[in-house]
This record gives sequence, structure tokens and C-alpha cells, in this order.
Amino acid sequence: MPIKIQSDLPACSILENENIFVMTDQRAVCQDIRPLKIAIVNLMPTKIATETQLLRLLGNTPLQVEISLVHMEHHVSKNTGPEHLERFYITSKDVLHSKYDGMIITGAPVEQLPFEQVDYWDDLCAIMDFARENVFSTLYICWGAQAGLYHHYGVQKQLLDAKLFGVYDHYRTSAAEPLLRGFDDIFPVPQSRHTTVSRSDIEAQKDLTILAESREAGVLLVRSPTNREIFMTGHLEYDTDTLAAEYFRDKEKGLPIDVPYRYFPGDDPANPPLSSWRSTAHLFYSNWLNYCVYQETPFDLSSIK
Repeated sequence: MPIKIQSDLPACSILENENIFVMTDQRAVCQDIRPLKIAIVNLMPTKIATETQLLRLLGNTPLQVEISLVHMEHHVSKNTGPEHLERFYITSKDVLHSKYDGMIITGAPVEQLPFEQVDYWDDLCAIMDFARENVFSTLYICWGAQAGLYHHYGVQKQLLDAKLFGVYDHYRTSAAEPLLRGFDDIFPVPQSRHTTVSRSDIEAQKDLTILAESREAGVLLVRSPTNREIFMTGHLEYDTDTLAAEYFRDKEKGLPIDVPYRYFPGDDPANPPLSSWRSTAHLFYSNWLNYCVYQETPFDLSSIK
């Protein structure tokens, strides 16, 4: 799927060098089709890295996708310059003026704060409420998933005794789910979080279905009826070296951090890590775009409700 992005977005040259199908604005106007409109609400501090990770996965199926990158209007980013945000992003207020086939709400390193103490919580709640009526399928990732489950269903997050950090095996808990079509019986997913959600709290919500989980890492994937809301607690979008970067960063700061579980060969940080989840990531995002968005979204976006 060619992803339609601005030609000077930093991710563009990176993805082109990886043979990911990228389409610039100039080429897209020559195609007489309606692209899928996908908004990425990027709450991560490393915005350029997260943009690239998600665009890589969204560019792997055969339709055109038009991307809108979104940042929180009332939050000052410490790691991404204002010129990048002004050039490539719309604000959390601007996103409320359009309808979208799909939306992705990323994680954020604020999980140990109460939701209401996050400085952009009100803006995010406005987006989540907007998405229910104006986005056909919304994918919530990691802290974003916890935020969505809390805001929409009252599911509380719970603090873990130690950071869940590494690559964990997960398995399907629901048969014949399009989101997991083609998945192996056991599949690896990176996790990096200090909090979790309880299986029993999710099961208490009649509108939620658990699709996948792990014996060590807990619930991974939850959906609402008709897949209008998808909640994923892990990070399939992570690059091979993302967990390593987190590990060495925290070690350098003197923070307590364990070696990521089943990540470095031989559990030795001196060994370069290897990705075991890349094919799972591409399959999941292809399934989401195909079965939850493209196959179901109306041609006339104004009819979404």
C-alpha cells in the first residue's frame, strides 16, 4: 500500500531506501482513487522514530493511504523541534474537523501518572470521543490502549512490581478473528511498560473481547464490537534495536532496569539483538487495514457515524 506523505518528511528517504512504497503528494494527485485517510496521534517523545516505524507497517498493502500526523496542541514537546511539528503535523484541535477511515493513538511515557494528571489528557479525551463518531476503526497502542480502555470503559490500569520489558510469546484466545488471520499459534510481541490491565476487568465489560494474551505479559489485544476500537498493550511497531536503546539509556542514567526478557541473544547485552516479531507486525497491520478499515469503511466518509 503506498503511503501518501510529504516528500521532505524525514521518514520518506528512510522508507524509500528500504523499498517501502512511498507516494509523494505530487504523484498521488495523478491516481483516480480515494485513498484511505489514516490519522496518527503521535504521543511518543521520539516522534520521528515512531512516525517511521508506523509508516513502514502501513505501507505494506496494495492501496493508497493518506496520512495525517497529529500532535497535542497544549503540550510542549521536549524531543521534537517545533519546526518539525509545524511542517508535518496538524494539532489535536485540527483533527476534529475531518472524518477518517482509521486512526492510531500511540503510547506515551506517562503511564505512572494518573490519567487526569497528564497535561494533554483533556485534548486526548476530545480526540477519543471524536473518534467514536468520526473514525471507522481506531487502534490504541500501549499507554494509548490503557487510556482508551479507561476513558471509554472505566478499566483501571494497575502498577506492576517491576517493568514488563522484553519480547514475550502470546497466543490467540478467540478463534476466526480477521485481525489475527494468518498468525502462528504462538507469536512474539515486544513489551515495555510499568502498568497493566486486568483480564477480569476487561471480561466484566460485555462489549469487549480479548483476542490474544500472554502467560507472562497478560492481555495483549482487545476489540470492541465490529472492530471499531482495537486496543494493543504491546509494541509490534518497534524496530529491532528499540528495546536496546531503552535499556542502555536507562543504564546510563543509573535507573533500575533489567536486561530485556528474551531479547539479546544469550541474554547478553553485548550481543546485537535480532527481531523475531517483524513478520507478525506486518501481518497485523495489513490485517487491520484490510479487514477493519478498507473492507468495511464507507466510500463516502461523511456517512461514518
